[in-house]
Amino acid sequence: MFGLIQTFAFSQTQDLTTLAAGDHVGMNALFDDKDNLYGYVSLYSYGKSGDKTKKFEYVILDKNLNPVANKEFEGDITAASYLGYVDFKGQIILKPSMMDYSLVKSREVFTPVSMVIDPKTNSITRKIYYDYLENGTFKEINEPKSWKEQRKENRDEKKDKGYNYVSAVGELKEGGYFAVEYKDYGKYENNNSLMRFDENKKEVWRYKYNTDGSKKIYSTLSVLERDENYMYCIMKKVNEKQKTFSLLVLDMKTGKEASNKPVTGLSDETIDNIESFYSNYRKLDNDKNFDDKVVLLGRNYDDYEAIGFARMLVDKKNFTADTKIINYEPNISAFLPKLNKNGMVESGYMLQTKDMYFMNDGSVGILSEKYKPAGQYNAPKTTDLVYIYTDKDFKVKNVQVFEKEKSKWVNSDYLFSQYLNGGKDVVFFYRDYQKDEVTKQKRWNLFINTIIDGKFKQEIIPISEKDNYAVTPYVGKEGYILLREYNEKEKFNKIRLEKLNY
Repeated sequence: MFGLIQTFAFSQTQDLTTLAAGDHVGMNALFDDKDNLYGYVSLYSYGKSGDKTKKFEYVILDKNLNPVANKEFEGDITAASYLGYVDFKGQIILKPSMMDYSLVKSREVFTPVSMVIDPKTNSITRKIYYDYLENGTFKEINEPKSWKEQRKENRDEKKDKGYNYVSAVGELKEGGYFAVEYKDYGKYENNNSLMRFDENKKEVWRYKYNTDGSKKIYSTLSVLERDENYMYCIMKKVNEKQKTFSLLVLDMKTGKEASNKPVTGLSDETIDNIESFYSNYRKLDNDKNFDDKVVLLGRNYDDYEAIGFARMLVDKKNFTADTKIINYEPNISAFLPKLNKNGMVESGYMLQTKDMYFMNDGSVGILSEKYKPAGQYNAPKTTDLVYIYTDKDFKVKNVQVFEKEKSKWVNSDYLFSQYLNGGKDVVFFYRDYQKDEVTKQKRWNLFINTIIDGKFKQEIIPISEKDNYAVTPYVGKEGYILLREYNEKEKFNKIRLEKLNY
């Protein structure tokens, strides 16, 4: 818990308790499809309103904390709160973030659906989902099925056909729909297809693969990125224990192969996992799409052991995949001598990746934190943050260590980050519990770290426990930070937008 004891040069405030009469159940920042801050959404609950519904209210704030829209709506009774995000259409999607099963019986449990806000009309509707059926038609899903119903249908279908038909449908920014389908036999799958449909749900093209897949011989396709012209994928072909990988590029207008070139230079395990990056059970955003390239960062594996990082740079002009690696030893340990080949540092601590940043020239920043997992008799601990900065050729240019006091019973003191100056630079935030040199008492400090033109600069803002008020930092518009001051007993819930001094 925090309490602010620093006065900033500039401040904008908003009282969340006065924006709606319901119980405040959440707030988060909204970003557009270019990762620019759009504003904030604050959610309020009024409790049960029907057998399957619960009444909520949303309030949309702009980047300067001005309320610009609000509306009450009926959500599913199993939703406790929602997280908002902005989709490619400019709509605000409220996705259920926490579940509440206290108001329904166990046999009636179902997954709540997302809600769609149209900012132009300030209207809200239930998100429409579609199933693509095996007979080639679309089915609109209005009501979510209970888990019990879903399991029964899957068991009946598997018993009847010997497989489960699996499909998923999504909307395209360019208009129309995109769908995937395959037959799931349990231990293997086959008859996979990627399909594009127009606005009337008429099939435009279909790309088939893995038509005769079996346990030992099969193909998989992972979509890395797509734009209005092409879809960039990794095709993996497996024959017994032998694996081959290629960069498959599909024409978005025709579905035909524009290119299919081998991907080499990385281990099978590294390429197999390049499209996703998990750290402490949390999926990190490990890629960025530029006008001329797609850059991805994954772990580098050797015999299933993570020994460093791998970068894949997909050139959109010639459809090639450039692959490079940096390992803990010798590349990073040259700057961090206590680091071993598996990412372990001193006293049982490991480097745990917290975030990553992609610059226009292809260089990458990797932010890690020294972390020691909980043992049978020991609490989890964190200490220093470590920033690894590479050049455009993915060679380690610098390693910056941000020394920090040991924190117990927390998985991280890292907070969040954002790009600056049109994506050219970065600022990230973390907290630390330190002893004040004057009073000799411990207090929380907020650390603001900028990397501008490759140069590091740090600003420290003292924060500490005060008057039972909790202060939680949130990401603000460029050059600012948002602080939420909260005291449930006194119904105090204010947010403050403060200008940074870097």
